[in-house]
Amino acid sequence: MSRILYISLISILLFNVMACGDSSNKNNTHDNAAEGADKAKTITLTKAQFEGENMELGRLSQQNFPVVVEVAGTIDVPPQNKAIVSAFFGGYIKRTPLLIGNKVKKGQPLLTLESPEFVQIQQEYLESFEQLNFLKSEYERQKSLVAEQITSQKNFLKAESEYKRNLASNNGLRQKLNMLNISPENVEKGILVSETTIFAPIDGSITQVNVSKGMYVSPSDEIMEILNTDHIHLELSVFEKDIMKIKKDQKIRFRISEASEEFYEAEVYLVGTSIDADSRTIKVHGHLHDDENHNFAVGMFVEAAIITENKNITALPVESVLTLDDSQYVLTLVSEGNDGRIFESRTVKTGDSYNGYIAITDLGELKDNDQIIVKGGFNLMGESGGHDH
Repeated sequence: MSRILYISLISILLFNVMACGDSSNKNNTHDNAAEGADKAKTITLTKAQFEGENMELGRLSQQNFPVVVEVAGTIDVPPQNKAIVSAFFGGYIKRTPLLIGNKVKKGQPLLTLESPEFVQIQQEYLESFEQLNFLKSEYERQKSLVAEQITSQKNFLKAESEYKRNLASNNGLRQKLNMLNISPENVEKGILVSETTIFAPIDGSITQVNVSKGMYVSPSDEIMEILNTDHIHLELSVFEKDIMKIKKDQKIRFRISEASEEFYEAEVYLVGTSIDADSRTIKVHGHLHDDENHNFAVGMFVEAAIITENKNITALPVESVLTLDDSQYVLTLVSEGNDGRIFESRTVKTGDSYNGYIAITDLGELKDNDQIIVKGGFNLMGESGGHDH
């Protein structure tokens, strides 16, 4: 029953505070009318009532509020942490056991390609390798003969040319085999294969698979994508008008607006030096704090605030300010006695809120040393129409 009484009293109190500003009704100057208005602005609470609602008193204080630049961007990874897997030579997919989401290590087999072209390259290498042994012997023989002036310089130069031309061709074919992950040593032994394996170029997780078994892929096709999220970062877009305020090591507060209301921390690491001609924005690269303990996904959209400076601002705890009909009020202690505590509502204007405090931009009749209900005031509002600021 007492709680209902508080609610009724504070509702009447705040209603009359707003009504006091309306002087257009009647030009009534009687003393008893003024006295009635003064009484309507106050409320009395007993000690038991005050403590029963867990109320607390406090005063205005100077709080450190950040000055921020609001930006947007995405979660991303450095270029070296992203790999597109493709084939150096065309072929048919023979095996592809991995799926999107599978984690892989650098050097782990990803898929197997098969093609008659692979056999042809090995045949050409083997023929070149066998011929190279003969041409090398001929080259060395002619070199000895010309030194002894037994043969002509022309024969020597011809043998040298044939040997070096074949050596270049052999080295080129050897490099092709290495790119195909086919052992040249095995080919030299006569062991030829029709398939090749493609291995993971980096550690990470598979994020795209664009092929299926039996499909033909050419060298230009993107077979898979691998992302390593061990080092993710923020890629933010800052408008041209704000970029002069941004500097390295400034703090960033951001949230994944589509997934959570929780805020995370980062800091400015790199500031771009060129402006996008279409959007008139500059890229800012931010390093995350404690990114290992969060399941961020590359490409997530983020809303961020870059803190460019801090200012001391007069503020109160957010719970101190009561809002009713688009106006803000605080309850200040007028007097205290055996019968209880008398409070008076006073109108204020507020600004931004940060770290549990809200900036008071206009004190109105509020004084620096006034004691204010800083906790439990919303309980008085109850069901009377008040709501969070």
